[in-house]
Amino acid sequence: NERFELTNKLTAEADSVSTQSELLRFVERALMLLGDHHAITGASFSNSWAVVPSYSDLWIEKHAGEFFVTHVRADSPASKAGVRPGDALTAIGDRQTQAAIDDFWADLGAPKGTLNDEFAVRVLAAGRRDQSRQLTFQRQSEAPIELELMNLYQVETQQRPLLSITAREDAVFIKINDSLWNNDLIAEFDAAMAQLEPEQDIIIDLTNTPTGGNTVVARAIMGWFVEEATAYQIHKLPAEFRRSGIKRQWAEYVLPREGKYHSGSVTLRVGRWTGSMGEGLALGFHAMGAQVEGSAMAGLLGAVYDEKLPNSGLIVKLPVESLFSMSGAAREDFIPTVPVEF
Repeated sequence: NERFELTNKLTAEADSVSTQSELLRFVERALMLLGDHHAITGASFSNSWAVVPSYSDLWIEKHAGEFFVTHVRADSPASKAGVRPGDALTAIGDRQTQAAIDDFWADLGAPKGTLNDEFAVRVLAAGRRDQSRQLTFQRQSEAPIELELMNLYQVETQQRPLLSITAREDAVFIKINDSLWNNDLIAEFDAAMAQLEPEQDIIIDLTNTPTGGNTVVARAIMGWFVEEATAYQIHKLPAEFRRSGIKRQWAEYVLPREGKYHSGSVTLRVGRWTGSMGEGLALGFHAMGAQVEGSAMAGLLGAVYDEKLPNSGLIVKLPVESLFSMSGAAREDFIPTVPVEF
């Protein structure tokens, strides 16, 4: 980002870095200034901030000066504790929410009100990886609700299959269990599709794919639903334009897979915990004419590249490519054609 500048405080911290651990901590802190949930380090500490949305269970937005929960992750500590969309987050620990956010930015040397408070509140609500969260909510005129919620890094997650398939009266329901990064999902998806009648209607649920994935898996899934090469996503490389003054843009295609084609209709379900490659799949299926239903997604910016720092070998994961639908809309701004809350 050509507008990115370190604060004076972080510049001073950079001058004092002398060990690998100090460098990692500094880079973690510096990346926060981007206000981008997609910009993270490859390594981390046990007390690093939780990665959002992969390890968050609350989506929080600011309206009229207050911070409201708009979505709660299913089967999470927050949902089990009864937190609902519409609840206002009024305090984080012993600090009022806005004060906690101001402290967050002040710790990085950023002037109050100059950076993205919605980014900060989601990070704060997700918490430190090794600590439970003390959060206070207000539900209309009811008494404040004070909760201690486990961090998602502390929750013992039940091992789930890469996907689950359920036959319903109106359609076959295929849920992807946050496995779009796993190439083994291709064989699992192929096996599930092979069980179906060619014209059966399908619902593919991507509402629990916050970790994202890779285009190999995504194109393998989409390849079941095209009979000819079909453009599904536009890529742009802003860094090349900044370096050379020459713009670079290309379209990515999904290709048919030999012996694998499904003619039934397909519907995609998405939500706030549909991230990165899950969002790319939503764009792709939309370009292919499928119905996409749900809410706004994670809104993660672009395609991430692993950038290796030359002297330390530290990996920094940065969104480098800008991604767009075939109509030219930025991926992070994509809204499902059918608004539904799941």
